[in-house]
Amino acid sequence: MAQAASKTCEICVSAYGSQYCLECEQYFCENCKTFHKRQTVTKNHQFQSSSDIIPEGKSKCKDHNEDVSFVCNTCNVAVCSSCVTGSHKGHAFSKLMDSITQLKEKNTKDLRIKVQEATQNIKTMEESIKAFDVKVEVVVKAITEEGTKIKAMVDKCVAQMIASVKDQSRTEKNKLTKIMADSKMDLKAGSDIGNKIYELEKTRNDGQLLQSLQKLTDDIAKLTIEPIPEFPNIQYTAKPVIDNDIKQLFGIFKISEVRTQYSGNREKELPKPKSDDEQEMKPKNQGKYLLRCEVCG
Repeated sequence: MAQAASKTCEICVSAYGSQYCLECEQYFCENCKTFHKRQTVTKNHQFQSSSDIIPEGKSKCKDHNEDVSFVCNTCNVAVCSSCVTGSHKGHAFSKLMDSITQLKEKNTKDLRIKVQEATQNIKTMEESIKAFDVKVEVVVKAITEEGTKIKAMVDKCVAQMIASVKDQSRTEKNKLTKIMADSKMDLKAGSDIGNKIYELEKTRNDGQLLQSLQKLTDDIAKLTIEPIPEFPNIQYTAKPVIDNDIKQLFGIFKISEVRTQYSGNREKELPKPKSDDEQEMKPKNQGKYLLRCEVCG
């Protein structure tokens, strides 16, 4: 591949070659470019500023040392005119520049389609992420509301249990209070009898005293002292509760995993981490590792 030596117009060989014909691979001045574009054969040639390109010489056919100007569509290779009538005779051909132009257009179109597809995919994913965030907030709100409801139910249950404890304990306490009041009445009756005995000690010993003492004997016999009752007891036995028991009160949520359909080398399944007892044995290294049995060690 020979490189051009200068930027002098290769047509008039006098003016500065400010323009470069991509098809002819030659430098043109502004005047020669104008004449070049007027010719029927070359009017569709494309030009580019010579300052923006470093042209290379035309490719040579390795068999005939001629410039390649055609593409053998049958063999998909660039060929020269001698190849057309020689080893590639009877094949389908197209002009090299036409094939290059078609490939450029195809590549530009295919790239544009992929860029549009990628842009649309990104837009769709952004919208999906926003929608997913909204769904997450909905689930979080539902869990919070359910938790608040369960807390209210727990508070209500606690209040009811405390009220029941107080009611039942008040009933038993009232029983004890009544028994204690009866015991106080018995004690007062005994105290009254004691006072009567004390008063009788001051009287003379006669028949009247005897009758009074006999009556006191009957009163003492009628006086009953109730035994101490079995006092009530209260205790609370808590049930063993674990986190999973609490979770059973709530509903469940499920998040589906992201599924990718990427192809090529960019997206690969990551290898699973190996345990300490596992070793990756490649064919060339097979037999170089000792393995441990997980059963017998």
